[in-house]
Amino acid sequence: MSGSASQAASLEQRSAAFLEYLRSVRRLSPHTVAAYRRDLNNFLTFSQEQSLRLCHEVQESHVRQWLAQGHRRGLAPNSLQRQLSALRAYFQWESKDTGERRNPALAVQAPRKRRKLPGTLEADQVGQYLRADADDPLQLRDLAMAELFYSSGLRLAELRAVNIHDIDRGQNLISVTGKGSKTRTVPVGGAAIAAIDTYLPHRPAISSDADENALFISSLGRRISERSIQARVQLLAERNGLGRDVHPHMLRHSFASHLLESSGDLRAVQELLGHSDISTTQIYTHLDFQHLAKVYDGAHPRARKLKDDEEQ
Repeated sequence: MSGSASQAASLEQRSAAFLEYLRSVRRLSPHTVAAYRRDLNNFLTFSQEQSLRLCHEVQESHVRQWLAQGHRRGLAPNSLQRQLSALRAYFQWESKDTGERRNPALAVQAPRKRRKLPGTLEADQVGQYLRADADDPLQLRDLAMAELFYSSGLRLAELRAVNIHDIDRGQNLISVTGKGSKTRTVPVGGAAIAAIDTYLPHRPAISSDADENALFISSLGRRISERSIQARVQLLAERNGLGRDVHPHMLRHSFASHLLESSGDLRAVQELLGHSDISTTQIYTHLDFQHLAKVYDGAHPRARKLKDDEEQ
């Protein structure tokens, strides 16, 4: 279809041509084409409500309004992102087919999908989980790993990479290498140091031919794998009757949450976790802003005055 003819065609006609292109040229599966059709039909319904008949009449503001409408109806962020992706693909095809380089959906951003945060352990659950009743080398190793996770908020890969001499017992510090090969030094709690010192004399019993550097080794004498660490962390929870799944990231998350609850020092927690952006720490530690608002209302002089005036 020529450029002028395509401009005269309705949005409904052009979207039908796009779907045919997906089916016959791109050879997408019927299921995928049907998904595109549902999303585009949603936009076509909106366009009719806005009296938008032709493709070139659609502006960026219309796309934003369409997404906002979906958001108000309660559509999940991932659904809105999918719909926007379908509309972008349509306008990209339209611009190539007509020679008019415009895509009103290109600069629009859908709401981001909320990050699903892991659960945390309560302080008493941590005490039950880290109960020191290990009686063999592997259990002593597992307890030392779990103590170090919770003591220093390490990532899984960081704990696996720890070497014996990375711990400074004089200052109770440990040097770890995290994301982007960045090295940071963080404190190690006394309980973790004690658990590691209890484990180390039994380390040769795990394997007589052990990696001389790795702090935590497998029965083959090699540095323990990440998968094995995950399995042993969960096994410790089962052995101590915790009644819930536990994984390394949950221990890191519990470390951050408990530290923030006690200190309120977000910057310090950011440093300890090795986050380059403090917004990551805010999400990661799920700050209870409603709680902070209550504290403010009860403590700030001007907030109290306004509340008293309202009550009068």
